[in-house]
Amino acid sequence: MSLFSLIFQSDTYLCMAFPVPTRQDAYIVDFIPLASMDTVHHMLLFGCQTPVSTNSFCVQGTCEDEAAIMYAWARNAPPTKLPKDVGFKVGRSSGMSYFVLQIHYGDISAFKGEQPFIAGIYLLMSVDTVILPGQRVTDADVACDYTSYPIYPFAFRTHTHRLGKVVSGYRIRDGKWTLIGRQSPQLPQAFYPANKQVTVKYGDTLAARCVFTGEGKTSKTYIGGTSDDEMCNFYIMYYMESRHAIPYMNCMEMGSEELFQHIPPEANVPINVSPSHMNSVMHLGQSTGTATSNIVHLMFYKLLADLLLMLIFYWMASVQFNSVIYFKAITVQQITVSLPQFQVSAWPQSSLQLGQVSGLALDSDSNLVIFHRGDHHWGADSFNNQARYQQRSLGPIQQSAILVVDPSKGSILKASGRNMFFLPHGITADKENNYWVTDVALHQVSFSSDGKDKTLMALGEAFIPGSDNNHFCQPTDVAVDTESGNIFVSDGYCNARIIKFSADGKYLSEWGADRRRRIPFHIPHSLVLLPDKKEICVADRENGRIQCFIAETGEFVKEIKKDEFGGEVFAISYNGLIFAVNGESLSRPVPIRGFVIDYSTKDILDTFSPNKKEFKMPHDIAETRDGSVFVGDASSKSVYKFTTEKLHHSVKKAGIEVQELEEMDAVVQTKVKQDTSKTAAIQEKQTLNKGERVLPVIITTLLLIPLVVVISIGVFISWRKKSKAVGSLNLGNFFPSHKGYSRQGFDQLSTEGSDQERNDEDSSDSENEEYSALPPPQSSS
Repeated sequence: MSLFSLIFQSDTYLCMAFPVPTRQDAYIVDFIPLASMDTVHHMLLFGCQTPVSTNSFCVQGTCEDEAAIMYAWARNAPPTKLPKDVGFKVGRSSGMSYFVLQIHYGDISAFKGEQPFIAGIYLLMSVDTVILPGQRVTDADVACDYTSYPIYPFAFRTHTHRLGKVVSGYRIRDGKWTLIGRQSPQLPQAFYPANKQVTVKYGDTLAARCVFTGEGKTSKTYIGGTSDDEMCNFYIMYYMESRHAIPYMNCMEMGSEELFQHIPPEANVPINVSPSHMNSVMHLGQSTGTATSNIVHLMFYKLLADLLLMLIFYWMASVQFNSVIYFKAITVQQITVSLPQFQVSAWPQSSLQLGQVSGLALDSDSNLVIFHRGDHHWGADSFNNQARYQQRSLGPIQQSAILVVDPSKGSILKASGRNMFFLPHGITADKENNYWVTDVALHQVSFSSDGKDKTLMALGEAFIPGSDNNHFCQPTDVAVDTESGNIFVSDGYCNARIIKFSADGKYLSEWGADRRRRIPFHIPHSLVLLPDKKEICVADRENGRIQCFIAETGEFVKEIKKDEFGGEVFAISYNGLIFAVNGESLSRPVPIRGFVIDYSTKDILDTFSPNKKEFKMPHDIAETRDGSVFVGDASSKSVYKFTTEKLHHSVKKAGIEVQELEEMDAVVQTKVKQDTSKTAAIQEKQTLNKGERVLPVIITTLLLIPLVVVISIGVFISWRKKSKAVGSLNLGNFFPSHKGYSRQGFDQLSTEGSDQERNDEDSSDSENEEYSALPPPQSSS
């Protein structure tokens, strides 16, 4: 169970229950509230043996047994420290195995929204520029199309080494170049205010040019990380709406000569830097004649950085958990961490008598909804060359094509859909438990009520394929936006398009894949809405990719395409992470299996497949809130259930002052690829003996001694320096009044050494500045 497994939010109330992270007796001696009365009205901490629930939200109270109040806080009260040798007893024999924390909010907007805008960095960087010796001017050009949500640049930074004369960054829209920022890289390389009139949206192009000179050089200069190499970097610091936030983006594509023929002339004009200014930005304010001293300083900082890195890596290797709750542990603490694995569950407990399983969904009660074809089959003779269904004489499926099933046991709760369908394909359930389905034989999308054998609304003309606004051709899936009611249809085997309808069935728009790259869909087979991102993603089956689009506009956002898919992606679903299944590919044979994918990084976090049998044609996928995953296989006429098996590693720690625990209860939370066949057998408990506990202390001490020496040398050097370094940029009020939000800003942002170079001319900061980010414009500029 996750440490914070019980979370409930209402208008002004939050409740969390979590186990005492020890099986031994322990004592709480300090209470440190991390809250402010600006948002929190008051908090109450209870201790009990049994909370209201251990696998759901604590909605109806705190504890099943008697709840003991341990702590209360309100109105910015200071931390509470108990007297010496006094503590609240918790743990094994105390009768308190769980903490339950109630937080009553005075201003819940802060809890819901956190920061409304998130900052990020977009880096344009040249990687293949060669500066010829003696050549007066060499241009390094970088440009990329922007294909994500709008960003609002508010600062920029330029970076080269000695040969750089000027670096400029631009947004290109409809052929017009608009300056984001321009600066000499020989001046202090801080972040400077960007052009406040610039926004960047989907379809724009971001471009940068670095101007170098090879005069005085006797050999070629390449892009690299040392002081003998060069760099061409243009950083854009931006913000964007938090629901779409991407913290880092980059561009390393060489700009075309045709594009850069139109760059403004200012980009080619060097910015002169006076010798006196050059001298003032040397490391520690020293003159150009103190090269030896600069080298000593560089060696000092390099040694200091190496020692710090050694300590960090050692600490990362030693500490296995994230700190969650703090108290002084008096006795030996035992910590258990779960390493989950997907396993096939013995499910269902009795046969469901299914036909070809074409679709899966979850209703609002978290029950599994199965859409199957009964005694009908999609075969080679089902359609003619015009995609017209050839087996109408069989009549509709007489069995219940829609089954609502208990996800834990597999027993049938409801059955509907008799005499309604011919060849079912995709299904989704809305918040009212209405079913939206596609039928490839009928060429229709239909809507029916929960448990009823009656169609309430149908889009498309029955048995008539077409490609206009009123017809489909073998539509594959449907998704419904619960907020707007808009309906999205993947259409499908013939038309290769996504069509958007209003809640009442009115045609709104359509698109056919990434319109900029002009790579059409090849059977858009599955759809899923990402409510938190306002996007809709498509499993483009025969192209072996997942593509995501802005739901409102259909603008392309991103593509996920992996060799592991083997050129086929049959179905996708979303629950914070993307779940997908591939299919058999004749061109690139790979294992048929399920995938867990991180949306932001596009990384495959895990894979899963049946232990004894194999997938034949996994056709749809759905996952429940408790982490169970269901896969419907059309060929084997079955539904597989995958659950998580927890493998325990126990580590004992004695005499620790901070008790640390973070239990991961599903593979979707680990973000670590694991070999199921190997790790499923791992189950060990390791107890550190006294000698093993002493070893980390010895290593840490040995590492700290030279670190202390180096720091002492640094203090001595700083004491002897005769001039002060140039100031650093204060980002304190970037968001002082954005849409009514306020925040106490950062103190100072250091920009030195971020490029991992060895150059004694690149590490000074700018004068202190404060400036505000403009609010997002109401209309496109």
